[in-house]
Amino acid sequence: MTSTSKNTMQAPADTSQTTPLRRLLKYIEVPIDANADYKNDHYTNRDLIPTPANRRTYSISSYFIYWCISGMCISAYTVGSTLLAYGLSAPQAIGAIIIGAICTGCLSVACGWMGERHHIGFTVASRFTWGMRGAYFPVIVRSFTQHNILGWPTSLLGRAGYDCTTTQIFITVCVKFLPIDQVTLGAIIPRLAHMTHTLAGGVLLTKDLIGMIIMRIPPERLQRPFVVSSVMFGGTLIGLLAWATTAAKGVGPLFQRNAEPAHGSVGWAMMFGITAILGSWGGGTLGQSDWTRYAGQPYAPTLSQLIAAPFFIILCATVGIVVTSCGEQIFGALIWEPFALLAQIQEFYHDSSRVRAGVFFAGLGCVCAQLGISIVLNSVSAGMDLAGLAPRYLNIRRGAYVLAAMGLISNPWQYLSKAATFLTVISGFGIFFGPFTGVMLADYLVVRRGIIKLEDCYIGDSSSLYWYNGGFHWRALVAWALGVFPTMPGFVMTMQDATAYNGWIRIFNIAFFVGLAVSFIAFWMICNISPPPGVGVGTNYHDKSRSLFVGPLSRTERLDKEEGEGTEKMVVSV
Repeated sequence: MTSTSKNTMQAPADTSQTTPLRRLLKYIEVPIDANADYKNDHYTNRDLIPTPANRRTYSISSYFIYWCISGMCISAYTVGSTLLAYGLSAPQAIGAIIIGAICTGCLSVACGWMGERHHIGFTVASRFTWGMRGAYFPVIVRSFTQHNILGWPTSLLGRAGYDCTTTQIFITVCVKFLPIDQVTLGAIIPRLAHMTHTLAGGVLLTKDLIGMIIMRIPPERLQRPFVVSSVMFGGTLIGLLAWATTAAKGVGPLFQRNAEPAHGSVGWAMMFGITAILGSWGGGTLGQSDWTRYAGQPYAPTLSQLIAAPFFIILCATVGIVVTSCGEQIFGALIWEPFALLAQIQEFYHDSSRVRAGVFFAGLGCVCAQLGISIVLNSVSAGMDLAGLAPRYLNIRRGAYVLAAMGLISNPWQYLSKAATFLTVISGFGIFFGPFTGVMLADYLVVRRGIIKLEDCYIGDSSSLYWYNGGFHWRALVAWALGVFPTMPGFVMTMQDATAYNGWIRIFNIAFFVGLAVSFIAFWMICNISPPPGVGVGTNYHDKSRSLFVGPLSRTERLDKEEGEGTEKMVVSV
């Protein structure tokens, strides 16, 4: 019997002398790998340490499939078609999408480098930028927005109406109805499509709400489910596009119609559309290191981020625009939600058996897309964020459970009632993500030039280079606040009065660009005037042949080690 096993067997005897609360807390601690060279503490658990070599399973093709899931999703379809409802012509909407998608791909590369080279996620990366305690701030802000975003596709999944239970992923049915819905199961039993029990806001029906999507497969083993999801939703897009262009005998009237923006000029409306794209993918872009940390070789994610990310976003959003344009000619109304469109198709063709079959499989494809996107952009990253807040008790899986529940409680379906509200909400996320991205990129790429001392990202006292002032990095906070300030007045005005339009709102319409640029420049200038400690100390890449994680050592042990080996020698190395 190994010493590890003996220690494990002795644990009950030690805890028997403690209070019931302490025994409970000990019981719910997250598990530790067998023969692990780390231990759980305030900054460390299995999901926060540098990714071990055996968990780095992602190749170039894996990241291609990742962006197929992230870009070819209902969010992209909806953003594209919503721009039409906002008043842009179809070519203008496509132009805004192309620019926004290319920017998303470039930012994904930049934000993913630290994960690719150091094998750490956003939660740990925030520590060298914001300080060991200050890192909780960006993590909490991102968690707050992610719990709303996670609830949004979860509620959309409810509208797709399909019960999917496998050995890895299951959906819990909420409220009082089993998985029945006006789209997918309404296609099988038409009378289910006309139930009228409504939820608050009148957007979803009670029967439409299928509950939380739970991610149980470890991130490093999600490639095959992603392939299935991509194929299913790809089939839905092809089917909708073929039906729409055939029924409308073309691409619809919106490709010939002049733009009539809801507010301001066409140029500002297009900038709003570009910002909507960046706001929608801002959280995923900021947290790219959550996924690039699983790269099996250097630069594996880069090609997919530069090519696949823009391609799939543009493809899906363009399909949404074409189908919405055709739908106006067929139905006489702009229907920008795919679920509402499927329901309208079934009603338009009087519940014929062939149409019901098509609607069923199209809805099933939407379900697969929402399962995939909820895992890719929300469950894993959001779960890791919560794991960073309480590493002893939360890992990625437990964090995903918590945020899925919080997401539904936040009533995300309220956002989907109007096109203008939808765009305002997702663009509003950019006022936070843009400055966070600017600070992070300025610190990692310009100030530190990619060199960090990874060990100190797990040390929670003044011996860490990243302790700064009491654990907080004031330079990052000041730069972030300067980036948020110009866009906040416009956001508040827009939420109070959707018809308001002035200079502040114009700035808000390009919030992501403004926030990123201002915070980037501000952080760089502040660091030139007052350089942070530890710049140039550490390494810019961690070789997988060396020990994954040594520690956490006691403060005395660390000081003794540094005296013997030099303070710049890495203890954490991958």
